[in-house]
Amino acid sequence: MIQKTKLINARKNKNFSQEYMAKAMCMDVSNYSRREKGQIKIAPAEWEKLSNVLEVSLEEIYESDEHMMFVYNDQSSGNSGNHFYSVPQYLLDTQKKYIERLEAENCHLIEKLKKYIS
Repeated sequence: MIQKTKLINARKNKNFSQEYMAKAMCMDVSNYSRREKGQIKIAPAEWEKLSNVLEVSLEEIYESDEHMMFVYNDQSSGNSGNHFYSVPQYLLDTQKKYIERLEAENCHLIEKLKKYIS
């Protein structure tokens, strides 16, 4: 179950309630809510309609129901074996941006240190 964070944020940015979205999507509020929570898969036609209602591009709200899967083989605990972890793509994207920012900061600091060492 992957919560549709981009969809929720776009809805809130427009100050639309779940009730408003449900009416626009011709469904009851509980069905719409379950789609935002990721409990019900959103069909491609529904994604298109959501982007039209919210007046945003599909790319701005779409989040796949697929997870990135990682396998970790833990040898340290004495309980060797594979452990499977499912990570939503938006978390991976956020961490990638954070790593890029840290790398840029490290480069900047290295350049500052070179001035003092020389």
